Amino acid sequence: MDKKRILICGATGFIGRNLLEHFEREDKYLVRATFHNKPPLKKPNNTDWVYADLTNKEHVKRVMKNVDIVLQYAATTSGAKDIVARPYIHVTDNAVMNSLILREAYEQGVEHFVMPSCTIMYQSSEELVSEDDFNESDEIFEKYYGAGYTKVYLEKMCKFYSRLGKTKHTVLRQSNVYGPHDKFDLEKGHVFAATIVKVSQADDGVVVWGTGEEERDLLHVSDLVNCVTATLEKQTSPYELVNVGLGDGISIADLVQEVIYASGKDISIRFDETKPTIKTRLALDISRAKDLFNWEPMVSLSEGIKSTLNWFENQR
Repeated sequence: MDKKRILICGATGFIGRNLLEHFEREDKYLVRATFHNKPPLKKPNNTDWVYADLTNKEHVKRVMKNVDIVLQYAATTSGAKDIVARPYIHVTDNAVMNSLILREAYEQGVEHFVMPSCTIMYQSSEELVSEDDFNESDEIFEKYYGAGYTKVYLEKMCKFYSRLGKTKHTVLRQSNVYGPHDKFDLEKGHVFAATIVKVSQADDGVVVWGTGEEERDLLHVSDLVNCVTATLEKQTSPYELVNVGLGDGISIADLVQEVIYASGKDISIRFDETKPTIKTRLALDISRAKDLFNWEPMVSLSEGIKSTLNWFENQR
């Protein structure tokens, strides 16, 4: 059987690197991986590393020559601080690069295109939120407005191109993903990674931004990788949009307490309500992904916290 040629965009980033580590072990794939600001990783035998600025149409055309599958995990990303202070950084570059990549996938006849979306277009809810619960007449939460509508635009672009050609498109509305190779940075990291750093560095206490009441659905990156694999193996329709998450929520206050417990430290929590916070509650209904792809998360939050904390400490 001929091997499928798979392109992983953003392979030096958090999720891209985890995807790379998975697919470079699979004999049925030939892997090409892009890098931009970060240098390429140590080259495994079956990975073709290519430098690319994916906001440049010539670079996009070059890296997508003769590929069967595209996993588009290149993005401009950061945490709550930038979402509040500089929301525009998540809009322009991401809209440009994805528009170019989607067009090129169509023009080159790519078989399957997988694009990550997110859940910031959803309204805060006490109930599990399904894909159909997004109502375009409900304005997206103010702090998420730019990034949220950029994702909605890209979801629609995937659906648009799925109607034009033979390329299957999968959009994954991912919850908050965490695990090895995350951005463990207090300034730019997401809440889980930032919490790991805070607890690891703390001697007597941890400061939490805001009140800690907001709730997040947290998914281990290995479960996301397994979902991507399941879409490649099982999707038959031209377009699918699915929620991918743990299917349960946890408050930030409880998350911090869980990480402290896993660390074995005896330290306190203090809440700084002067810092940026986004007071929403969200947990995903993941039944569509279960039905379509026979996928469900395998890593519990407690297991994920312990393994990620151990990984982070070993890296230090």
